[in-house]
Amino acid sequence: MEQNYEALKLENQLCFPLYAASREILRKYTPLLRELNLTYTQYIVMLVMWEHTSLSVGEISRLLYLDSGTLSPLLKSMEEKGLIVRERGKKDERVVTISITEAGKNLREQAVSVPSQMGKCINLSPDEAKLLYGMLYKLLG
Repeated sequence: MEQNYEALKLENQLCFPLYAASREILRKYTPLLRELNLTYTQYIVMLVMWEHTSLSVGEISRLLYLDSGTLSPLLKSMEEKGLIVRERGKKDERVVTISITEAGKNLREQAVSVPSQMGKCINLSPDEAKLLYGMLYKLLG
């Protein structure tokens, strides 16, 4: 009878080590991002903005797997910090375009060391990290 409940053991849950690892990684990011005055979610928005400079909210949502309910207050806060500008579409007011400001572009230089600092905190070889990265995106797909 007890074998019926084997799947309910914590050790048999894929979601738990993913959750715990995610929390631990975010905890390690916190002091690095505090120096930039960014939350982790703001940081990942900046990553896509440094790469694209101008995107719709929908595109950001798709790239970051975030819903608009999460993004809207986040983007408002980032605009208040002067990192981005939000602009409603002239043809379709439902479309909001996000553009990076000069202050946002300048923050990139301060953030350039964050990935290497995080790499030192993670106990994986470059090959293991690449394999894990691929596996996680496979799960997301």
